[in-house]
Amino acid sequence: MGKKVLLTGFDPFGGEKINPALEGVKQLDGKFIDDIEIVAQAVPTVFHESINVVINAIQIHKPDVVICVGQAGGRTQVTPERVAINIDDARIPDNQGNQPIDEPIYEEGPPAYWTTLPVKRIVHEMKKAGVPAAVSNTAGTFVCNHLFYGIMHYLEKNAPHVRGGFIHIPFIPEQTIEKNAPSLSLDVIVNGLKIAALVAANEKEDIREIGGATH
Repeated sequence: MGKKVLLTGFDPFGGEKINPALEGVKQLDGKFIDDIEIVAQAVPTVFHESINVVINAIQIHKPDVVICVGQAGGRTQVTPERVAINIDDARIPDNQGNQPIDEPIYEEGPPAYWTTLPVKRIVHEMKKAGVPAAVSNTAGTFVCNHLFYGIMHYLEKNAPHVRGGFIHIPFIPEQTIEKNAPSLSLDVIVNGLKIAALVAANEKEDIREIGGATH
């Protein structure tokens, strides 16, 4: 019996017309890689609603792995996130105008949740395949971190056998025509997400290799 991976991607936000996270996961929706089925879910860039949409998708699809994907404009690599923190501190409003400042996501929740994805192994395999990648130690304090924390909170309480985590991706080239920012092609991003899904479904244990950051 093959495994199932749920990939989620946010809709465009912050004045962008496209979100490479959503475009990337859509390309993998319904695909089988080896015997692993990938299903994709579009997510609104909205506090709280984003968590509810993904919880609903988890309940419908019953995946073995959940990987939420979001855009981090300015990053040069595909970056699996190590940790989600229990804080909303929005620099800009979300797509419904919400802008929480220094608010906990869940009052009763712990300060943070670690990813349960083998992030260093994922980065190792991405690099081997020519995808620029690195472990990130901050998912920010906007809707990406909010969703990452909310899903880890839900899984720990309701489905601890399901692994979950978050991956940030850079802009794609068409988003950088009017701005000086790095980008990766959508093909490279999609290949990175495919590798992440495969590794997360097949490899429970992470590897120990240098991947820390000094800042």
